[in-house]
Amino acid sequence: MDRKVRLKKDLKEKQEQVNIILDRYLPRKDEYPKNTHKALRYSVFAGGKRLRPYLTMCAYQMYQENVEQITPVAAAIEMLHTFSLIHDDMPDIDNDEYRRGKKSCHALFGEGEALLAGDALLISAFELITYAEIKAEHRVQFVRELAEQCGVKGLIAGQMVDLESEGKKVDKKTIDYIHKNKTAKLIQLCLRFGAVAGGAPKDELAAIEDFGAKIGLAFQIVDDLLDIEGDPDEMGKTVGKDAHVHKATYPSVYGLAESKRRAQELISEAKAAIAPLGEKALMLDILADYLLTRKS
Repeated sequence: MDRKVRLKKDLKEKQEQVNIILDRYLPRKDEYPKNTHKALRYSVFAGGKRLRPYLTMCAYQMYQENVEQITPVAAAIEMLHTFSLIHDDMPDIDNDEYRRGKKSCHALFGEGEALLAGDALLISAFELITYAEIKAEHRVQFVRELAEQCGVKGLIAGQMVDLESEGKKVDKKTIDYIHKNKTAKLIQLCLRFGAVAGGAPKDELAAIEDFGAKIGLAFQIVDDLLDIEGDPDEMGKTVGKDAHVHKATYPSVYGLAESKRRAQELISEAKAAIAPLGEKALMLDILADYLLTRKS
């Protein structure tokens, strides 16, 4: 089977599994208070590749055949990711009215409803992890690590420095800090959770984490490039906005050519990191190639 076809098929299968968990867990949109539940379900099911939960399930499946046990953890990560998108789009952050080709949450439901819908997804993500049928110590570990990497030591820190850097000339150290914390750490953590729960040996876990750190940074660099060169119809959101508001991006610091070279270098290094794992890491290898050439 062609590599791209195989990835597309595997992505779709795992997307469906995650969506089933999300649909069962989240309150129905007609449950009181309706506006909050409508807003959060709208954002969760507005589309998206489910990349982060896919990484968790893919890493788990390298060691365990059935991904059912890890799927609640994967779904929880998607909830947390959706929270970050809802809040990112709001006027005080990125002020974007479109996400995944549809109206962003605050543009459709209002800022207050969007804020609370995001809060609800963030908080509920930790609850959902506790329902996963994995080792109890792993559930506790994942709640702690997710809180740590998405709080002031990770996602929030990256977002704060990103905000503070708008309209300013930043150095390479600062843009690396933003991208690693805002994007790469969560992507790395997705893979770590799957590998840990699956029972990966320490040396293989280290290789998978190295892979995650590299594709995470490459992912954000490609995002920066797509904001300049991407098709808004394929992206499903506004393009050219980073330059308009003078955001700190890889191209603004390194230039287009160097940004492309760095993304390619990171993907090559990521693939090399998991090469010793052989056939069981094939889907990660295929995914790495896709991340470099994606259009949205």
